[in-house]
Amino acid sequence: MNEFIIYKDLHKSFGKKDVLKGIDLEIRKGETVVILGGSGSGKSVLIRHTIGLHRPDAGEVWVDGTEIGGFAEDELMPIRTKVGMLFQGGALFDSMDVFENIAFGLREHTQMTEDQIAERVHEVLDLVEMPGVEDLMPSDLSGGMKKRVALARAIALQPQGILYDEPTTGLDPITGGAINKLIRNLQSALNVTSVVVTHDIKSAFTVADRLAFLHDGRLSFVGTVDEALHSKDTRLRDFLRGGATEGIT
Repeated sequence: MNEFIIYKDLHKSFGKKDVLKGIDLEIRKGETVVILGGSGSGKSVLIRHTIGLHRPDAGEVWVDGTEIGGFAEDELMPIRTKVGMLFQGGALFDSMDVFENIAFGLREHTQMTEDQIAERVHEVLDLVEMPGVEDLMPSDLSGGMKKRVALARAIALQPQGILYDEPTTGLDPITGGAINKLIRNLQSALNVTSVVVTHDIKSAFTVADRLAFLHDGRLSFVGTVDEALHSKDTRLRDFLRGGATEGIT
């Protein structure tokens, strides 16, 4: 089985609002798939199903050969160590320094000694090109630095997959470009499967092996960047030209 994440006929509603209306998508091991779509299209809702932060109303979610839609909270813990997530705001613990933020999951989910934890923290900070910041607090970090530290925390448990929720939002173009480069480098260095939610077209074209365009709760396009550029899907073409990007979050 070459697929690492599979969504099968996935449906999700909140109250009377139907957000996902039958999503079918297979994400292969080692590839980076970018989910594009306008505000409220359900991009973040979709990837949150991957680690059980949302549960499907109907359909199936498969991670590494296991269907997780009906899992209890304690059953989801192995999935959440297998798939890391970079949240949009970083979601660092404000009361903990960088070292403790990254060490937290290692202490919770492994039997590593303190020396081994320290070694792993230094290792992942090197991977995200942030050495020597272990003693800094989140309040001491710029937006780009917070993203990198949050990413270091996400990969500390050596996940097989990483979910990125708007990784370049709120960053200047230079810092955003550095984050894009980091996503590609980590895919190469760690051979992870990556799913990236973004409205940043430049970012999408930089990191994607394939693009999936979400509109009105359904995927209207799945394919390579080149296929997207030559697609006859008018909504996708408008989106890529920038005509549909106003107000997107």
